[in-house]
Amino acid sequence: MMKPTLLILAAGMASRYGSMKQTEGFGPNGETIMDYSIFDAIRAGFGKVVFIIRKDFAEPFRQNFDTKLEGRIEVGYVYQEMDAFTEGFQAPQERVKPWGTGHAILCAMEKIKEPFAVINADDFYGEDAFVKAAGFLNQQCSPEQFAIIGYPLSKTLSDFGTVSRGVCEINHAGNLLSITERTKIYRSEGKIVYDENGVQIMLSEDTSVSMNFWCFHQTMFEATRDLFKQFLDEKGQELKSEFFIPIIADTFIKNPQHSISVVPTTSNWFGVTYKEDAPSVKSNLEALISASHYPTNLWA
Repeated sequence: MMKPTLLILAAGMASRYGSMKQTEGFGPNGETIMDYSIFDAIRAGFGKVVFIIRKDFAEPFRQNFDTKLEGRIEVGYVYQEMDAFTEGFQAPQERVKPWGTGHAILCAMEKIKEPFAVINADDFYGEDAFVKAAGFLNQQCSPEQFAIIGYPLSKTLSDFGTVSRGVCEINHAGNLLSITERTKIYRSEGKIVYDENGVQIMLSEDTSVSMNFWCFHQTMFEATRDLFKQFLDEKGQELKSEFFIPIIADTFIKNPQHSISVVPTTSNWFGVTYKEDAPSVKSNLEALISASHYPTNLWA
């Protein structure tokens, strides 16, 4: 059986965080959040990791990962360039923003020939999430069946500002019906709310949300290529338009023969949306190391 691949989205600009958080060390020996994701992926049975990065910080990535991952897992790199898969489309000269996460996945088309998972570089997903993803990719994934790992909303908030989350609507069979992006989610007077036109709307603690942990079959690339062309035709001249992964998912599930399973996880998510989140990320990792979930020196 061909082992699944882990695709890590690491080409973002990290505008809210203020620095290149993808390669910042949070573990006791300078381990990045990605290190822990890759470690979890290896022990869950993934056979390859592919990084989506920008060319201008390719060298720090290679210096950080090539040596320590040698002999542990196959490694590949892909650059998300503005003109990749645009097929002659002329973007506005003023545009500097990349085309988004859906385009990032498309850039890995030539590197991935097997079922694969997609994650963000700066999110900690937890061991159980990778075990669940590997199980799905090995046993259930097909051209008609994808998956997303669902997290309880209460486990994905920040103490230092609002967050945006993709709120999942799920049917009785546990399949995804839709993802609605809710911005400015925060806790107020003990309740989770988001602002809509100046009105606070409450969300339940166990609302299932997307943290951008997807499981795809490799056949999705051709359909994504067609969707990206359509996106460029319709919105390519907008300076801040983005081709997001949920656009791909939404189109996929409109076919009645297709479905996306929402796979729940018991893992705790944490991340570094804001610089103030960094100390809590470090303390969370220290607690997991103390509980023997990870070795003190991850790659020793």
